[in-house]
Amino acid sequence: MSQTNKTPIVLTIAGSDSGGGAGIQADIKAISATGSYACSVITALTAQNTQGVTGILPISAEFIEQQLDAVFTDLDVVAVKVGMLAEAGLIQAVVKKLKQYQPRYLVVDPVMVATSGDLLLQQSAIETLKTELLPLADVITPNLPEAATLLGQSLPTTEAQMNAMIEDLRGLDCKAVLLKGGHLERESTSTDLLLTPNDVETFTVERVNTQNTHGTGCTLSSAIASFLAQTGSLSESVALGKNYISNAIAHADELEVGSGHGPVHHFYALNK
Repeated sequence: MSQTNKTPIVLTIAGSDSGGGAGIQADIKAISATGSYACSVITALTAQNTQGVTGILPISAEFIEQQLDAVFTDLDVVAVKVGMLAEAGLIQAVVKKLKQYQPRYLVVDPVMVATSGDLLLQQSAIETLKTELLPLADVITPNLPEAATLLGQSLPTTEAQMNAMIEDLRGLDCKAVLLKGGHLERESTSTDLLLTPNDVETFTVERVNTQNTHGTGCTLSSAIASFLAQTGSLSESVALGKNYISNAIAHADELEVGSGHGPVHHFYALNK
């Protein structure tokens, strides 16, 4: 097979969801379903299902570095997606290895706020995230609670308040921000904003009425990384990723997984 036709390799650095709906499991499904080869570095183990998380076992910074060395010294990783890193030391370990191996594309999903509204990171870890990891990213993909936490602001409840965050988000030290508006549940549509230094691109779809949305953030950021590895275009990758996650949500009720907030349907296209 020629170099130009190789399936691009995409690495996900995130925690494991034993229920299979989010985290590493969702990332691998999304990367695979969108045409790339998925490899992984696990940062934490969780005891988790569609009803919630009952336990977390962190992975040491040393073993995270060992995993990263194993992947990067053998596999030709084109793009990396980074999910939840719970502690400053883990963020610093990942940053060190990203600087060492310099993958072409980096997507950071700044997982910081639980569905309950509780902070998942210590304040020192948030500062480390902002000052050390975000500057390396080609795009970060915060939802509204995460964006509010990054900026130290209150949670937006309207599209006008969401739009008012644009300039402050541009002040973060990163190349681009995909601000996700899925939490504005009173709206009939779901709008995401791709913020670059000189432009705002809007991606709007009809909102789907389903409780099965577990893992949407993981899935979207992984799909964007997968498409970036294939196309090299951020705008195109976000458009393709938004289309993919919208379809995965639209088909989520075809799955019957668990009794709580079930996963999206990563492989909806296989059932056509």
